[in-house]
Amino acid sequence: MSNKVQTNNAPAAIGPYSQAMVVGNLIFTSGQIPLNPETGEMVGSTITEQTHRVCQNLKAVLEAAGGSLESAVKTVCFLSDMADFAAFNEVYAQYFTEKPARSCVAVKSLPKGALVEVEVIAEKET
Repeated sequence: MSNKVQTNNAPAAIGPYSQAMVVGNLIFTSGQIPLNPETGEMVGSTITEQTHRVCQNLKAVLEAAGGSLESAVKTVCFLSDMADFAAFNEVYAQYFTEKPARSCVAVKSLPKGALVEVEVIAEKET
């Protein structure tokens, strides 16, 4: 049995999906883009600014589901330009200090013109 996760501390879903699902002891987040949870507007114009917002959104979703960034076991990262890889890594490392397994790929485009999107699989802590 799975449970849907919803928190006002992260952006509302912009389509027919949940912010995250909890299945057993695992949390599966939907991909987060750099949206302000209060306004639904894009935050920042640089990969650095946008990555901070994405990580803050993921932190809020994981906490609402009973997990944390530290309990992440796998991330999947999408960049609109692989030239942003180093700058993305610099910010990402500040949030994912436990170094979960990760995939990082460049994609042609992301929703709303975002430069970055990240999804997480984490263990539930509570």
